Amino acid sequence: MNKPTPEFDSLLPPLTLNRRGFLATSLAGGFTMAAGPVMAQTVVTTDSNGLIAGEVKIPVADGTIPAYRAAPEGKTNLGTILVIQEIFGVHEYLKDVCRRFAKLGYLAIAPEMFARQGDPSKYTENVKINAEIVSKVPDAQVMSDLDATAKWAVANGGDAKRLAITGFCWGGRIVWLYSAHNPNLKAGVAWYGRMVGDPDAMKPKHPVNLTGQMNAPVLGLYGGEDAGIPVSTIDTMKAALANGSAAAKASSFVIYPTAPHAFHADYRPSYRAAEAKDGWEKAQAWFKKYL
Repeated sequence: MNKPTPEFDSLLPPLTLNRRGFLATSLAGGFTMAAGPVMAQTVVTTDSNGLIAGEVKIPVADGTIPAYRAAPEGKTNLGTILVIQEIFGVHEYLKDVCRRFAKLGYLAIAPEMFARQGDPSKYTENVKINAEIVSKVPDAQVMSDLDATAKWAVANGGDAKRLAITGFCWGGRIVWLYSAHNPNLKAGVAWYGRMVGDPDAMKPKHPVNLTGQMNAPVLGLYGGEDAGIPVSTIDTMKAALANGSAAAKASSFVIYPTAPHAFHADYRPSYRAAEAKDGWEKAQAWFKKYL
């Protein structure tokens, strides 16, 4: 197996593990309260018939983190898709996305990225989740945990040569970063993840700074009316991709002009059925192309 390039190793600080322990040792049930009232009339529900689905534990550098896994029952050598959460953690929406991919024949796994920092399901305000949990999650920790998740997948029915990633909002940004981190990654689909920003101790580099190191092409699915991700930042990323690696140059964007942020989140008022359906179809085609 190839190892990450030395160039990227220098882009993140050494991983300093949180020794206070894991604050979330299991996944939340249902939906996270801070996401607002669940739009029950639009929630997509995918059954687990024909699947092996449920919570698993992923060995990581300093212990284990919980994750949700779904895969076709009795199948091996499966293309693997890492599914990365919003700020709300791995709740029912992410679990259902995993089952949707499993119904397509993939091993889909959503690791809880905030296990050391806190449990978003206990919060009722987005501002507090960002301040008390998300702002304390180092990119280096996330990359290490995703490597551990990919390793677990190979040992549990996944094909090491067919690894992909998708993520939503906070997880959309992680998709771009992981493309620059893992040389074995084949493809990524980023749903409205931020690409530019000011560096800090937790986030020393942003996607726009890493296009030269990208190993896998990424499809970006974004809303033209996303108040937090102006189209101008997408244009900035496009320019960086054009001067990046071969994988960066092969990356692409779909911008839905009237869609807001989180248009795929069928449990929230931001959901836009037409754009979500089209984006899902394009994500499937992207993964089929590269996996």
